[in-house]
Amino acid sequence: MEQFPIFLNLDNFPCAVVGGGDVAYRKACALLKAKAQLTIIAPDICQELAELIAEQNIEHIAQVWTPNLIADMRLVVAATDDETVNTKIYEYCEAHKILINAVDQPAICRYTTPSIVDRSPILIAISSAGMSPVLARRIRAMIETALPQSIAEIAEYAGSIRGKIKQAFGSINERRLFWEKFFTSSIMSRFKQMSEQDKTQLVDTLINGAETQGEVWLVGAGPGDPELLTIKALQKMQLADVVVYDRLVSSSILDLARKDADFICVGKQKSLHLKQQEEINDLLVRLAKEGKKVCRLKGGDPFIFGRGGEELETLVEAHIPFQVIPAVTAAAGCASYAGIPLTHRDYARKVVFVTGQNSIAGEEPDWASLVQPYQTLVIYMGVGKSAQVQQGLIAAGMQSDMPVAIVENGTTTQQKVHTCLLSELTDLHQSKKIGSPALLIIGHVVKLQQQLNWFDTQDENSTPAFKNYLIK
Repeated sequence: MEQFPIFLNLDNFPCAVVGGGDVAYRKACALLKAKAQLTIIAPDICQELAELIAEQNIEHIAQVWTPNLIADMRLVVAATDDETVNTKIYEYCEAHKILINAVDQPAICRYTTPSIVDRSPILIAISSAGMSPVLARRIRAMIETALPQSIAEIAEYAGSIRGKIKQAFGSINERRLFWEKFFTSSIMSRFKQMSEQDKTQLVDTLINGAETQGEVWLVGAGPGDPELLTIKALQKMQLADVVVYDRLVSSSILDLARKDADFICVGKQKSLHLKQQEEINDLLVRLAKEGKKVCRLKGGDPFIFGRGGEELETLVEAHIPFQVIPAVTAAAGCASYAGIPLTHRDYARKVVFVTGQNSIAGEEPDWASLVQPYQTLVIYMGVGKSAQVQQGLIAAGMQSDMPVAIVENGTTTQQKVHTCLLSELTDLHQSKKIGSPALLIIGHVVKLQQQLNWFDTQDENSTPAFKNYLIK
């Protein structure tokens, strides 16, 4: 271990920042946040630092550094742009047992400032011992995404009931077991939605040793690229006891879930249903009644042809607590990665989402209503019915030379974009042997795919590459 991690109480702790530039300003802000008794030493200061001094009534010594100016300090930051001056400050502080940090000079630092995740009273510090502060900040960003936004309020609430828990349990081991159950309960995901009565009831249930009610999260996994997951989706995946997932959820996304969770595949594909929808609904209810935190992970968005509404109806009927976590839907994700803007002032002023799978066998879409000027048509689960789509739209009046795109395995490294005219759709589907998952995009905006050239199609046997840095 290169350095010993420690948290300092800087309340009324005499501290000095030597320097008047942007770096000195940032260091001063951090020290003030920790309630330090701060002095700025610099003959010239930047505008931001001047405003901070005025707002916070900070002592400013407007002269060049000399040893006597920091003689009474207990912590000093050397933030000048002169390494020789910083070294002299370091030597003085070392000789007089004052904590010293020289910015960007780790060799002359008695302490270094870590990257901080501040969810006070929870505070997480990440240090690279001054070797790679950018990496430390990157790690901080990763931790930020994993923490529930209400973690600070949860910590404060836990502190408020410590006396009650100490009174309820005589031994340290019993209290430890209570807190383990408390911090793995629904308090972690539902704190802001819970009333004071709900919180008290949960605590009393845990004290009495009874099983707590589970809950279900309908989580959108997005169109395929793991980096398109929302922060909240990732948090739920990492908190879940059970992950109930569809076939379209990739292994790279499942790898981001809690490692010791139970994983149940309820996937559907053409002519093969592992579980009927009613069975999935009943499974979610049963797991929640067992006290489990259930992540129902769905490809795309739960409420856009994901049957999330049907599952929600069952949960409401069974009085199961739930949350819905929306996601980037397939239409938005696949179109963007394929270089096809769904709307464009010259070509499309509205977008219509349609499913190729109807709830009533043999029922046909209202093709006439789908043939409108300045419109983009996106058909989910419709590639297998390319012949019906082609015939139905042309019969309803759509031009046979309307541009069409099929986005196969959209947003993943296996993505392929096939374009043709509407009259060629059936032949394209059959000749390319396009399988699921695939999305149909029909409209004049498809013409822009080649013009914008965002996506490198290469040859059909190679892995596609994303050319535009704005996309990938």
